[in-house]
Amino acid sequence: MRLIRNGCITAALLLCSVVGLSCRDRSIPAAEDGRPKVLTTFTVLADLARNVAGDRLQVQSIVKPGSEIHGYQPTPSDIEGASDADLIIENGLGLELWFRRFTAAAGPVPTLTLAGAMDPLLISEDAYAGKPNPHAWMSPKRTMAYVDRLEQAFTRLDPAGAETYSANAAAYKAQLQELDVDLRNTIEALPANRRLLVSCEGAFSYLAADYGLEEAYLWPVNAESEVTPKRMARLIDTIRERRVPAVFCESTVSDQAQREVAAATGARFGGTFYVDSLSDSEGPAPTLLKLQRHNVDLIRRGLGVEGSNR
Repeated sequence: MRLIRNGCITAALLLCSVVGLSCRDRSIPAAEDGRPKVLTTFTVLADLARNVAGDRLQVQSIVKPGSEIHGYQPTPSDIEGASDADLIIENGLGLELWFRRFTAAAGPVPTLTLAGAMDPLLISEDAYAGKPNPHAWMSPKRTMAYVDRLEQAFTRLDPAGAETYSANAAAYKAQLQELDVDLRNTIEALPANRRLLVSCEGAFSYLAADYGLEEAYLWPVNAESEVTPKRMARLIDTIRERRVPAVFCESTVSDQAQREVAAATGARFGGTFYVDSLSDSEGPAPTLLKLQRHNVDLIRRGLGVEGSNR
């Protein structure tokens, strides 16, 4: 096994030079306490996994807080740190464009795709038309399915912990159900003509579909994040026509273009959503539940009656 892993690390270094992976040192710590080591592709999934795993598994995120997930460039240290993992978890649906190369370089490590069994919503915009929208975790209803898959995977990995994983999953889903009610009540309290959510990325499709919102955005996914004149003009026209009181952007991309949209339409810039990454521990979104409540509060203040004089 050590020979295999050393070979994988050598391959990772070669992969770095061939396909342009970032070579900065952001190594994943080695497992040291005997617990199974579980890696997730990004921080949101790591938080979900920790809530289900409790103390029985060592859970780490490959991508650190504040980093953009779509076009992330793994380092050789990332790959070396993954070579001794017992399980690597991705979202899927095309979110982690780098994941297949990463796991090929890390070696024979089991993987789990959380959205693999989900019937996805499809993007209808431009070059991405017909491709799945990957942001299913943004709907608390869909996140419950993620929790179920984590419970099943952890039970297979560590059968002795089955009761713990079952209890943890049930407790976390109860919190998601509370969030589901709060989010539904917040949206229902919005004036019917103010239920258009405008963001930089089209990351709110599942939330919009499940909770009675419409969405508009500057680009479909952050992997593209190019603001064409046509897109900007179309969004400006929509905001003016619908008299949208506030627009928003996400924490992992520049909000400059969205602020220009706000200035052009008279809408207010309503704040920064967290979607593809948690904040650090001092920020407003250090967990997925706090991320969702932060976003819900921005929606309430931005689109509610008190949020605008338009």
